[in-house]
Amino acid sequence: MSDEKSPVGGYLEVEPGVEIYYEAHGDGPAVVLVPGWTFTTKVFENQIAALSSSYRVITFDPRSHGRSTVTLEGNNYVTQGADLTKLLTHLGVTKPTLVGWSFGCLTTWEYIKVNGVDAVSAHMAVDLSPTPLTGVEGDWTEGGVTDIAEFYHAIQTSKGHRDLINWYADEVMIEQDYTPELAQWVVDQSTASPPWVATAYLAAGMLSNYMDVAKEIDAAIPSSFVVANHWADTAKAYIAANLPNSKVDAFGGHMMFWEYPEKFNPILADLLAKAK
Repeated sequence: MSDEKSPVGGYLEVEPGVEIYYEAHGDGPAVVLVPGWTFTTKVFENQIAALSSSYRVITFDPRSHGRSTVTLEGNNYVTQGADLTKLLTHLGVTKPTLVGWSFGCLTTWEYIKVNGVDAVSAHMAVDLSPTPLTGVEGDWTEGGVTDIAEFYHAIQTSKGHRDLINWYADEVMIEQDYTPELAQWVVDQSTASPPWVATAYLAAGMLSNYMDVAKEIDAAIPSSFVVANHWADTAKAYIAANLPNSKVDAFGGHMMFWEYPEKFNPILADLLAKAK
């Protein structure tokens, strides 16, 4: 993890009593980086450093994540998409390139569902299917119903949440040695969302279906998927069958953009060069 720099940004009240923390770095065409389930702006440190000399790089802690307000209401991706709309309006951003990681893709797809595909210049989905849970064998999904139910029940307590995120980070997200320092960095981000928030977002995410929106994106603007190696064959086949115009790259684990920026950042730069 790099040393933190002073962010350019602050807090936006998206509804009475609910603030989201955001950062905006650099100038130029806007690139919006949306973190996934229970994570924060910190995961994009290597993209901010690489892009902010040429682009206006915007990222934020979604509600009930990180430094944003923990709230009883709106812990779902429909509301997260609405919060993103308010943030970009506040910042005067038009036609951004949207980059979602994991469940952050649900936020970017929701934004496009509400605002229209013409409201964005390009879209990148990092390691998430538009259909996280279908029950159909052969689909690219997050897993079977039994697997997701076990995940859901495991995060009902603070200890369960810590244990699950440590296991997931070590086994699925990160390929390098999972040191105590790295574990603390991961856990500190994820557990800023209490278990009842984590479970609400997990349920909302798993029951989402944004294939129709993904198809609109695929037909209208530059579209890219970056997927982890462990399910690359399934993901590539599913994308080819449903989203034939979208570019697909596969390498690393679930957090490959953070772990291998030397591979990821040129892929993102290529998308930005094609942005309409």
